[in-house]
Amino acid sequence: MKQWFARLTQREQLSLLAMGFAIALYLVFVLLLAPLADARDRLAQQNKGVAETLQRVDVLVSQILHLRASGSDSGTRRNLTSLINRSTSSFGLQVNRLQPNSRGEVQVRLENAPFDELIAWLHQLEYREGLLVREASITQSGTLGRVNVTVRLAQAG
Repeated sequence: MKQWFARLTQREQLSLLAMGFAIALYLVFVLLLAPLADARDRLAQQNKGVAETLQRVDVLVSQILHLRASGSDSGTRRNLTSLINRSTSSFGLQVNRLQPNSRGEVQVRLENAPFDELIAWLHQLEYREGLLVREASITQSGTLGRVNVTVRLAQAG
């Protein structure tokens, strides 16, 4: 190959070297720079999406804090036991044990409860009544579609 290159005129040698340099630059661009630019653009889009999500979360946090501040007095606490008894009866759930503790939480035990009604009841307690489900232990009972559950509930805030 060296002999072939040496037989070429100086002008042809320079042309080949220039073309080889141009091809090397093109390959560097195609193999390295273009994928990096594409990756940078994807990351910029992801960052923009995360920034928008963060902004929405900040707005929601502000709304929650405002609602907590302007909502019902935090000093007036609802009677959890009566709320739980009322809500379980409206869903047709039978309470086997209701045990308040010293932290203001209530532990509720339901046996052989229909799973769908149980989930609807927990949804109502959290999203409509504003209670917190601190802990839930759900196990299958002997009947299909029914479960045994122990739930620890507390007041929000």
